[in-house]
Amino acid sequence: MTGREMERLTYTDLMNVDLRKLEIAGADWKDMTANLVRLRDSAYSGLLLQSDAARWEGVNAGVTKDFVRQAVKEFADLHNEAASIHAVLDDAATELTVLQRRVRDLTAQAGKGEPTKGIQPLVITEMGDGTVQVAESICRVEQHARQEDLIQWYADAIKGAVAHAAEIDAAVKSALAKAHGRDPYNAGHATYTSLDEEQLPVAVQLATLGGDASPQQRAKLRRLWVSLGPEARADLWSSHKDSLLAAGIFSPQVKRLAPDGGSGTHDSESPGFDDRLNREKLRAIAEGGDWMNYTDAARHMVHYLENSGDPLDLPVDKMMHDDPGFRTHIDQALSQESSRWREEALKEYRKSGGRPVAIPVESRNQTYYFPKESEPNWYYAVGSTGSNITGVVTVTPAADGQPQVSLDYQVNAWDRYNWDSGKSVDIGPLHIPDEETGRLHRTGMAQEFDVSGNSSVKHYDLGSGSLPAPDEPGLGGSRMDPGRDNSYR
Repeated sequence: MTGREMERLTYTDLMNVDLRKLEIAGADWKDMTANLVRLRDSAYSGLLLQSDAARWEGVNAGVTKDFVRQAVKEFADLHNEAASIHAVLDDAATELTVLQRRVRDLTAQAGKGEPTKGIQPLVITEMGDGTVQVAESICRVEQHARQEDLIQWYADAIKGAVAHAAEIDAAVKSALAKAHGRDPYNAGHATYTSLDEEQLPVAVQLATLGGDASPQQRAKLRRLWVSLGPEARADLWSSHKDSLLAAGIFSPQVKRLAPDGGSGTHDSESPGFDDRLNREKLRAIAEGGDWMNYTDAARHMVHYLENSGDPLDLPVDKMMHDDPGFRTHIDQALSQESSRWREEALKEYRKSGGRPVAIPVESRNQTYYFPKESEPNWYYAVGSTGSNITGVVTVTPAADGQPQVSLDYQVNAWDRYNWDSGKSVDIGPLHIPDEETGRLHRTGMAQEFDVSGNSSVKHYDLGSGSLPAPDEPGLGGSRMDPGRDNSYR
Protein backbone atom coordinates (compact mmCIF):
# COMPACT_ATOMS: atom_id res chain seq x y z
CA MET A 1 0.00 0.00 0.00
CA THR A 2 2.86 2.41 0.73
CA GLY A 3 3.77 4.56 -2.23
CA ARG A 4 0.28 5.01 -3.62
CA GLU A 5 -0.97 8.51 -4.12
CA MET A 6 -3.03 9.67 -1.15
CA GLU A 7 -6.23 10.37 -3.02
CA ARG A 8 -6.23 6.88 -4.52
CA LEU A 9 -6.38 5.05 -1.20
CA THR A 10 -9.98 3.92 -0.90
CA TYR A 11 -12.39 2.32 1.51
CA THR A 12 -12.03 -0.96 -0.37
CA ASP A 13 -8.23 -0.77 -0.11
CA LEU A 14 -8.34 -0.31 3.65
CA MET A 15 -10.94 -3.03 4.12
CA ASN A 16 -9.08 -5.65 2.09
CA VAL A 17 -5.35 -4.91 2.22
CA ASP A 18 -3.23 -7.63 3.86
CA LEU A 19 -1.30 -5.67 6.49
CA ARG A 20 0.60 -8.79 7.52
CA LYS A 21 2.90 -8.12 4.57
CA LEU A 22 3.73 -4.73 6.05
CA GLU A 23 4.36 -6.33 9.44
CA ILE A 24 6.65 -8.91 7.82
CA ALA A 25 8.56 -6.18 6.00
CA GLY A 26 9.00 -4.33 9.28
CA ALA A 27 10.25 -7.50 10.96
CA ASP A 28 12.74 -8.07 8.13
CA TRP A 29 14.10 -4.56 8.56
CA LYS A 30 14.33 -5.15 12.32
CA ASP A 31 16.55 -8.17 11.63
CA MET A 32 18.56 -6.12 9.15
CA THR A 33 19.05 -3.42 11.79
CA ALA A 34 20.32 -5.97 14.32
CA ASN A 35 22.77 -7.40 11.77
CA LEU A 36 24.03 -3.93 10.87
CA VAL A 37 24.55 -3.14 14.57
CA ARG A 38 26.91 -6.09 14.80
CA LEU A 39 28.67 -5.10 11.58
CA ARG A 40 28.99 -1.46 12.70
CA ASP A 41 30.35 -2.41 16.14
CA SER A 42 32.76 -4.92 14.62
CA ALA A 43 34.00 -2.33 12.16
CA TYR A 44 34.54 0.24 14.93
CA SER A 45 36.20 -2.11 17.42
CA GLY A 46 38.19 -4.04 14.86
CA LEU A 47 38.85 -2.49 11.48
CA LEU A 48 38.92 1.18 12.50
CA LEU A 49 40.96 0.76 15.68
CA GLN A 50 43.52 -1.42 13.94
CA SER A 51 43.77 0.98 11.03
CA ASP A 52 44.26 4.01 13.28
CA ALA A 53 46.78 2.16 15.46
CA ALA A 54 48.87 0.92 12.52
CA ARG A 55 52.20 2.70 12.08
CA TRP A 56 51.83 3.42 8.40
CA GLU A 57 53.56 6.13 6.53
CA GLY A 58 53.24 7.49 3.02
CA VAL A 59 50.51 7.99 0.46
CA ASN A 60 49.12 4.44 0.59
CA ALA A 61 48.75 4.60 4.36
CA GLY A 62 46.79 7.85 4.14
CA VAL A 63 44.54 6.59 1.38
CA THR A 64 43.88 3.30 3.18
CA LYS A 65 43.08 4.95 6.49
CA ASP A 66 40.66 7.38 4.83
CA PHE A 67 39.02 4.45 3.02
CA VAL A 68 38.60 2.53 6.29
CA ARG A 69 37.11 5.55 8.07
CA GLN A 70 34.67 6.09 5.19
CA ALA A 71 33.71 2.41 5.14
CA VAL A 72 33.06 2.38 8.88
CA LYS A 73 30.97 5.55 8.55
CA GLU A 74 28.90 3.91 5.80
CA PHE A 75 28.27 0.91 8.06
CA ALA A 76 26.96 3.31 10.72
CA ASP A 77 24.89 5.20 8.15
CA LEU A 78 23.44 1.96 6.81
CA HIS A 79 22.46 1.00 10.33
CA ASN A 80 20.74 4.37 10.88
CA GLU A 81 18.90 4.03 7.59
CA ALA A 82 17.76 0.49 8.38
CA ALA A 83 16.67 1.52 11.89
CA SER A 84 14.68 4.44 10.42
CA ILE A 85 12.97 2.20 7.87
CA HIS A 86 12.09 -0.33 10.56
CA ALA A 87 10.70 2.39 12.87
CA VAL A 88 8.58 3.92 10.11
CA LEU A 89 7.19 0.60 8.87
CA ASP A 90 6.51 -0.64 12.39
CA ASP A 91 4.66 2.57 13.32
CA ALA A 92 2.67 2.47 10.08
CA ALA A 93 1.70 -1.18 10.57
CA THR A 94 0.43 -0.45 14.08
CA GLU A 95 -1.63 2.58 13.06
CA LEU A 96 -3.03 1.10 9.87
CA THR A 97 -4.03 -2.08 11.69
CA VAL A 98 -6.03 0.01 14.19
CA LEU A 99 -7.69 1.95 11.36
CA GLN A 100 -8.48 -1.17 9.37
CA ARG A 101 -10.07 -2.75 12.44
CA ARG A 102 -12.09 0.43 13.03
CA VAL A 103 -13.43 0.56 9.47
CA ARG A 104 -14.32 -3.12 9.56
CA ASP A 105 -16.06 -2.67 12.92
CA LEU A 106 -17.96 0.38 11.67
CA THR A 107 -19.06 -1.56 8.59
CA ALA A 108 -20.28 -4.46 10.73
CA GLN A 109 -22.10 -2.16 13.18
CA ALA A 110 -23.77 -0.23 10.35
CA GLY A 111 -24.92 -3.52 8.88
CA LYS A 112 -26.97 -4.19 12.01
CA GLY A 113 -28.89 -0.90 11.92
CA GLU A 114 -31.00 -0.03 14.96
CA PRO A 115 -34.06 -2.28 14.83
CA THR A 116 -35.37 -1.02 18.18
CA LYS A 117 -35.36 2.54 16.76
CA GLY A 118 -36.92 1.51 13.45
CA ILE A 119 -33.68 1.86 11.46
CA GLN A 120 -33.00 -0.88 8.93
CA PRO A 121 -29.48 -2.32 8.37
CA LEU A 122 -27.22 0.18 6.63
CA VAL A 123 -25.32 -0.58 3.44
CA ILE A 124 -21.97 1.07 2.62
CA THR A 125 -21.23 1.59 -1.07
CA GLU A 126 -17.99 2.93 -2.49
CA MET A 127 -18.60 5.56 -5.14
CA GLY A 128 -16.55 6.12 -8.27
CA ASP A 129 -14.62 9.03 -6.75
CA GLY A 130 -13.44 6.92 -3.80
CA THR A 131 -15.99 8.30 -1.31
CA VAL A 132 -18.58 6.14 0.42
CA GLN A 133 -22.35 6.33 0.53
CA VAL A 134 -24.28 5.03 3.51
CA ALA A 135 -27.96 4.17 3.11
CA GLU A 136 -30.62 1.90 4.56
CA SER A 137 -30.90 -1.48 2.90
CA ILE A 138 -34.61 -0.82 2.36
CA CYS A 139 -35.35 2.59 0.86
CA ARG A 140 -38.21 4.66 2.20
CA VAL A 141 -39.64 7.98 1.13
CA GLU A 142 -39.32 9.73 4.50
CA GLN A 143 -36.30 9.73 6.79
CA HIS A 144 -36.43 10.82 10.41
CA ALA A 145 -33.85 12.78 12.38
CA ARG A 146 -32.18 9.90 14.20
CA GLN A 147 -31.87 7.92 10.97
CA GLU A 148 -30.28 10.89 9.19
CA ASP A 149 -27.87 11.46 12.08
CA LEU A 150 -26.86 7.80 12.16
CA ILE A 151 -26.24 7.65 8.41
CA GLN A 152 -24.21 10.86 8.53
CA TRP A 153 -22.18 9.68 11.52
CA TYR A 154 -21.18 6.42 9.83
CA ALA A 155 -20.32 8.25 6.61
CA ASP A 156 -18.16 10.78 8.45
CA ALA A 157 -16.48 8.16 10.64
CA ILE A 158 -15.57 5.92 7.70
CA LYS A 159 -14.46 8.86 5.58
CA GLY A 160 -12.26 10.10 8.43
CA ALA A 161 -10.66 6.70 8.96
CA VAL A 162 -9.88 6.31 5.24
CA ALA A 163 -8.44 9.84 5.11
CA HIS A 164 -6.34 9.05 8.19
CA ALA A 165 -4.97 5.90 6.55
CA ALA A 166 -4.18 7.85 3.38
CA GLU A 167 -2.28 10.46 5.40
CA ILE A 168 -0.25 7.77 7.14
CA ASP A 169 0.46 6.19 3.78
CA ALA A 170 1.71 9.52 2.44
CA ALA A 171 3.81 10.14 5.56
CA VAL A 172 5.45 6.73 5.20
CA LYS A 173 6.24 7.39 1.55
CA SER A 174 7.82 10.74 2.41
CA ALA A 175 9.80 9.36 5.36
CA LEU A 176 11.19 6.42 3.38
CA ALA A 177 12.29 8.73 0.59
CA LYS A 178 14.08 11.03 3.03
CA ALA A 179 15.68 8.17 4.95
CA HIS A 180 16.97 6.62 1.72
CA GLY A 181 18.00 9.92 0.18
CA ARG A 182 17.42 8.58 -3.35
CA ASP A 183 21.13 7.78 -3.58
CA PRO A 184 21.96 4.07 -3.90
CA TYR A 185 25.66 4.75 -3.25
CA ASN A 186 25.39 6.91 -0.16
CA ALA A 187 23.50 6.04 3.02
CA GLY A 188 23.03 8.38 5.95
CA HIS A 189 20.26 10.90 5.44
CA ALA A 190 17.17 11.74 7.54
CA THR A 191 16.68 9.52 10.60
CA TYR A 192 13.39 8.50 12.19
CA THR A 193 12.37 6.89 15.46
CA SER A 194 8.70 6.86 14.40
CA LEU A 195 6.34 8.71 12.06
CA ASP A 196 6.29 11.57 14.59
CA GLU A 197 9.26 13.26 12.89
CA GLU A 198 7.19 13.42 9.71
CA GLN A 199 3.80 14.25 11.23
CA LEU A 200 4.67 16.70 14.02
CA PRO A 201 5.74 19.56 11.68
CA VAL A 202 2.44 19.22 9.80
CA ALA A 203 0.51 19.25 13.07
CA VAL A 204 2.37 22.37 14.23
CA GLN A 205 1.59 24.14 10.96
CA LEU A 206 -2.12 23.34 11.30
CA ALA A 207 -2.22 24.16 15.01
CA THR A 208 -0.88 27.67 14.41
CA LEU A 209 -4.06 28.40 12.42
CA GLY A 210 -6.10 28.13 15.62
CA GLY A 211 -9.66 29.33 15.14
CA ASP A 212 -8.95 30.25 11.50
CA ALA A 213 -8.53 26.58 10.52
CA SER A 214 -11.12 25.32 8.05
CA PRO A 215 -13.31 22.30 8.90
CA GLN A 216 -11.06 20.14 6.72
CA GLN A 217 -7.91 21.43 8.42
CA ARG A 218 -9.44 20.89 11.86
CA ALA A 219 -10.33 17.31 10.95
CA LYS A 220 -6.77 16.64 9.74
CA LEU A 221 -5.31 18.23 12.87
CA ARG A 222 -7.54 16.00 14.99
CA ARG A 223 -6.29 12.91 13.13
CA LEU A 224 -2.67 13.98 13.60
CA TRP A 225 -3.35 14.65 17.28
CA VAL A 226 -4.45 11.03 17.66
CA SER A 227 -1.59 9.67 15.52
CA LEU A 228 1.26 11.38 17.34
CA GLY A 229 3.13 9.49 20.02
CA PRO A 230 2.66 10.58 23.65
CA GLU A 231 5.95 12.52 23.76
CA ALA A 232 5.41 14.37 20.48
CA ARG A 233 1.83 15.15 21.53
CA ALA A 234 3.12 16.60 24.81
CA ASP A 235 5.50 18.85 22.86
CA LEU A 236 2.64 20.04 20.65
CA TRP A 237 0.33 20.63 23.62
CA SER A 238 2.87 22.55 25.69
CA SER A 239 3.80 24.88 22.82
CA HIS A 240 0.41 25.34 21.10
CA LYS A 241 -2.24 24.74 23.78
CA ASP A 242 -4.33 27.85 23.09
CA SER A 243 -4.34 27.45 19.31
CA LEU A 244 -5.18 23.74 19.61
CA LEU A 245 -8.18 24.60 21.77
CA ALA A 246 -9.22 27.34 19.35
CA ALA A 247 -9.10 24.76 16.54
CA GLY A 248 -11.49 22.50 18.48
CA ILE A 249 -9.07 19.73 19.41
CA PHE A 250 -11.43 18.71 22.25
CA SER A 251 -14.45 18.31 19.94
CA PRO A 252 -16.31 15.12 20.94
CA GLN A 253 -15.92 12.10 18.67
CA VAL A 254 -18.55 9.82 20.23
CA LYS A 255 -21.73 9.01 18.33
CA ARG A 256 -24.14 11.94 18.78
CA LEU A 257 -27.63 11.25 17.49
CA ALA A 258 -31.09 12.70 17.81
CA PRO A 259 -32.76 10.77 20.65
CA ASP A 260 -35.83 10.04 18.53
CA GLY A 261 -37.34 10.44 15.09
CA GLY A 262 -38.80 13.92 15.59
CA SER A 263 -41.97 15.24 13.99
CA GLY A 264 -41.35 14.12 10.41
CA THR A 265 -40.33 15.88 7.18
CA HIS A 266 -40.16 19.65 7.28
CA ASP A 267 -42.71 21.53 5.12
CA SER A 268 -44.34 18.33 3.91
CA GLU A 269 -47.94 19.30 4.75
CA SER A 270 -50.14 22.35 4.13
CA PRO A 271 -50.86 24.60 7.14
CA GLY A 272 -54.36 25.45 8.26
CA PHE A 273 -56.02 28.08 10.44
CA ASP A 274 -55.47 26.02 13.59
CA ASP A 275 -51.74 25.83 12.83
CA ARG A 276 -51.47 29.62 12.54
CA LEU A 277 -53.42 30.05 15.74
CA ASN A 278 -51.16 27.53 17.49
CA ARG A 279 -48.06 29.37 16.31
CA GLU A 280 -49.28 32.64 17.84
CA LYS A 281 -50.14 30.82 21.06
CA LEU A 282 -46.60 29.42 21.24
CA ARG A 283 -45.12 32.88 20.66
CA ALA A 284 -47.13 34.18 23.59
CA ILE A 285 -46.02 31.22 25.70
CA ALA A 286 -42.37 31.93 24.82
CA GLU A 287 -42.73 35.54 25.90
CA GLY A 288 -44.48 34.57 29.09
CA GLY A 289 -41.93 31.86 29.78
CA ASP A 290 -39.13 34.37 29.53
CA TRP A 291 -40.80 36.59 32.15
CA MET A 292 -41.08 33.51 34.37
CA ASN A 293 -37.27 33.11 34.09
CA TYR A 294 -37.62 30.21 31.68
CA THR A 295 -35.11 32.13 29.56
CA ASP A 296 -33.49 29.19 27.78
CA ALA A 297 -36.80 27.46 27.16
CA ALA A 298 -38.12 30.69 25.65
CA ARG A 299 -34.96 31.13 23.59
CA HIS A 300 -35.31 27.67 22.08
CA MET A 301 -39.02 28.09 21.39
CA VAL A 302 -38.39 31.44 19.66
CA HIS A 303 -35.66 29.86 17.54
CA TYR A 304 -37.98 26.98 16.63
CA LEU A 305 -40.65 29.44 15.47
CA GLU A 306 -38.09 31.49 13.52
CA ASN A 307 -38.05 28.46 11.19
CA SER A 308 -34.37 28.64 10.15
CA GLY A 309 -33.33 25.16 11.29
CA ASP A 310 -29.88 26.57 12.12
CA PRO A 311 -28.05 24.87 15.00
CA LEU A 312 -27.98 26.69 18.32
CA ASP A 313 -25.23 26.73 20.95
CA LEU A 314 -25.83 25.29 24.40
CA PRO A 315 -24.27 27.25 27.30
CA VAL A 316 -22.89 24.22 29.14
CA ASP A 317 -21.30 26.20 31.99
CA LYS A 318 -24.69 27.81 32.63
CA MET A 319 -26.42 24.43 32.52
CA MET A 320 -24.09 23.08 35.22
CA HIS A 321 -24.41 26.30 37.22
CA ASP A 322 -28.23 26.26 37.05
CA ASP A 323 -28.73 22.58 37.82
CA PRO A 324 -26.53 21.04 40.56
CA GLY A 325 -27.81 17.64 39.47
CA PHE A 326 -26.29 18.07 36.01
CA ARG A 327 -22.99 19.13 37.54
CA THR A 328 -23.06 16.05 39.80
CA HIS A 329 -23.80 13.92 36.72
CA ILE A 330 -20.65 15.30 35.04
CA ASP A 331 -18.50 14.99 38.18
CA GLN A 332 -19.53 11.35 38.55
CA ALA A 333 -18.69 10.64 34.91
CA LEU A 334 -15.25 12.18 35.44
CA SER A 335 -14.70 10.21 38.65
CA GLN A 336 -15.57 6.98 36.84
CA GLU A 337 -12.88 7.58 34.22
CA SER A 338 -10.12 9.42 36.09
CA SER A 339 -8.35 6.39 37.60
CA ARG A 340 -8.15 4.60 34.24
CA TRP A 341 -6.96 7.74 32.45
CA ARG A 342 -4.31 8.32 35.13
CA GLU A 343 -2.94 4.77 34.86
CA GLU A 344 -2.81 4.90 31.05
CA ALA A 345 -0.88 8.16 31.16
CA LEU A 346 1.54 6.92 33.84
CA LYS A 347 2.19 3.79 31.79
CA GLU A 348 3.25 5.93 28.83
CA TYR A 349 5.31 8.16 31.13
CA ARG A 350 7.27 5.15 32.37
CA LYS A 351 7.79 3.94 28.81
CA SER A 352 9.17 7.38 27.88
CA GLY A 353 11.81 7.19 30.57
CA GLY A 354 10.32 10.07 32.54
CA ARG A 355 9.85 12.51 29.69
CA PRO A 356 6.58 14.51 29.44
CA VAL A 357 3.68 12.70 27.75
CA ALA A 358 0.13 13.64 26.75
CA ILE A 359 -2.80 11.24 26.23
CA PRO A 360 -6.11 12.30 24.60
CA VAL A 361 -9.16 11.10 26.56
CA GLU A 362 -12.91 10.95 26.02
CA SER A 363 -15.71 9.55 28.16
CA ARG A 364 -18.74 7.74 26.82
CA ASN A 365 -22.03 9.42 25.99
CA GLN A 366 -24.35 9.58 29.00
CA THR A 367 -27.86 11.05 28.95
CA TYR A 368 -29.03 13.41 31.67
CA TYR A 369 -32.71 14.23 32.28
CA PHE A 370 -33.46 17.65 33.74
CA PRO A 371 -36.03 17.48 36.55
CA LYS A 372 -39.23 19.41 35.85
CA GLU A 373 -39.85 20.34 39.47
CA SER A 374 -36.46 21.84 40.34
CA GLU A 375 -35.22 22.92 36.92
CA PRO A 376 -38.23 23.75 34.69
CA ASN A 377 -36.21 26.11 32.47
CA TRP A 378 -33.90 23.36 31.17
CA TYR A 379 -36.66 20.76 31.33
CA TYR A 380 -38.66 22.77 28.77
CA ALA A 381 -35.54 23.91 26.86
CA VAL A 382 -34.09 20.44 26.12
CA GLY A 383 -35.73 17.90 28.43
CA SER A 384 -32.65 15.69 28.31
CA THR A 385 -29.19 16.00 26.86
CA GLY A 386 -26.38 13.74 25.74
CA SER A 387 -23.11 14.60 27.45
CA ASN A 388 -19.50 13.57 27.75
CA ILE A 389 -16.03 14.81 28.69
CA THR A 390 -13.09 15.31 26.35
CA GLY A 391 -9.57 16.41 27.16
CA VAL A 392 -5.92 15.53 27.52
CA VAL A 393 -4.02 13.96 30.42
CA THR A 394 -0.43 15.14 30.76
CA VAL A 395 2.32 13.71 32.91
CA THR A 396 5.39 15.82 33.64
CA PRO A 397 8.22 15.41 36.16
CA ALA A 398 7.64 17.59 39.23
CA ALA A 399 10.40 19.42 41.10
CA ASP A 400 10.91 16.41 43.38
CA GLY A 401 11.18 14.09 40.39
CA GLN A 402 7.77 12.49 40.95
CA PRO A 403 5.26 12.41 38.06
CA GLN A 404 2.68 15.22 38.04
CA VAL A 405 -0.56 13.98 36.42
CA SER A 406 -2.97 16.67 35.20
CA LEU A 407 -6.17 16.79 33.17
CA ASP A 408 -7.30 19.62 30.93
CA TYR A 409 -10.90 18.97 29.93
CA GLN A 410 -14.21 20.34 28.73
CA VAL A 411 -17.79 19.15 29.13
CA ASN A 412 -19.86 18.63 25.97
CA ALA A 413 -23.65 18.49 25.63
CA TRP A 414 -25.99 18.01 22.67
CA ASP A 415 -29.63 17.37 21.79
CA ARG A 416 -32.21 17.76 19.02
CA TYR A 417 -34.98 20.28 19.66
CA ASN A 418 -38.12 18.58 18.42
CA TRP A 419 -41.64 17.64 19.42
CA ASP A 420 -42.85 14.03 19.21
CA SER A 421 -46.37 12.74 18.83
CA GLY A 422 -47.77 10.99 21.86
CA LYS A 423 -46.15 13.38 24.36
CA SER A 424 -47.20 16.66 25.92
CA VAL A 425 -46.05 19.36 28.33
CA ASP A 426 -47.91 21.53 30.83
CA ILE A 427 -46.76 25.12 31.32
CA GLY A 428 -48.79 26.74 34.07
CA PRO A 429 -52.47 26.19 33.25
CA LEU A 430 -51.74 25.41 29.58
CA HIS A 431 -51.64 21.85 28.22
CA ILE A 432 -49.56 21.63 25.03
CA PRO A 433 -49.63 18.35 23.08
CA ASP A 434 -46.36 17.70 21.26
CA GLU A 435 -48.33 16.74 18.17
CA GLU A 436 -49.68 20.29 17.78
CA THR A 437 -46.25 21.88 18.19
CA GLY A 438 -44.52 19.28 16.02
CA ARG A 439 -47.06 19.81 13.25
CA LEU A 440 -45.68 23.33 12.76
CA HIS A 441 -42.45 21.67 11.61
CA ARG A 442 -44.28 19.50 9.10
CA THR A 443 -46.26 22.48 7.77
CA GLY A 444 -43.14 24.62 7.32
CA MET A 445 -44.13 27.18 9.98
CA ALA A 446 -41.33 26.18 12.40
CA GLN A 447 -38.29 23.95 12.16
CA GLU A 448 -36.47 21.49 14.38
CA PHE A 449 -32.79 22.18 15.05
CA ASP A 450 -29.70 20.75 16.73
CA VAL A 451 -28.33 22.20 19.95
CA SER A 452 -24.81 21.55 21.18
CA GLY A 453 -22.08 23.24 23.12
CA ASN A 454 -19.12 22.85 25.40
CA SER A 455 -17.99 24.27 28.70
CA SER A 456 -14.92 26.35 29.32
CA VAL A 457 -11.72 24.30 29.58
CA LYS A 458 -10.77 23.38 33.13
CA HIS A 459 -7.46 22.20 34.60
CA TYR A 460 -7.43 19.54 37.31
CA ASP A 461 -4.57 17.72 39.00
CA LEU A 462 -5.89 14.16 39.05
CA GLY A 463 -6.43 12.91 42.57
CA SER A 464 -5.99 16.35 44.16
CA GLY A 465 -9.48 16.77 45.62
CA SER A 466 -12.62 18.61 44.55
CA LEU A 467 -13.25 19.29 40.86
CA PRO A 468 -13.25 22.83 39.40
CA ALA A 469 -16.55 24.72 39.45
CA PRO A 470 -18.20 25.78 36.18
CA ASP A 471 -17.78 29.37 35.04
CA GLU A 472 -20.41 31.86 36.11
CA PRO A 473 -22.90 32.66 33.30
CA GLY A 474 -23.16 36.23 32.00
CA LEU A 475 -26.24 38.03 30.71
CA GLY A 476 -26.65 40.76 28.13
CA GLY A 477 -29.32 42.03 25.74
CA SER A 478 -33.11 42.24 26.12
CA ARG A 479 -35.34 39.50 27.48
CA MET A 480 -36.73 38.39 24.14
CA ASP A 481 -33.32 38.38 22.43
CA PRO A 482 -32.60 34.63 21.96
CA GLY A 483 -28.88 35.42 22.12
CA ARG A 484 -29.00 37.67 25.14
CA ASP A 485 -26.68 35.47 27.16
CA ASN A 486 -23.56 36.62 25.33
CA SER A 487 -21.61 33.57 26.41
CA TYR A 488 -23.33 31.57 23.69
CA ARG A 489 -25.22 31.64 20.35
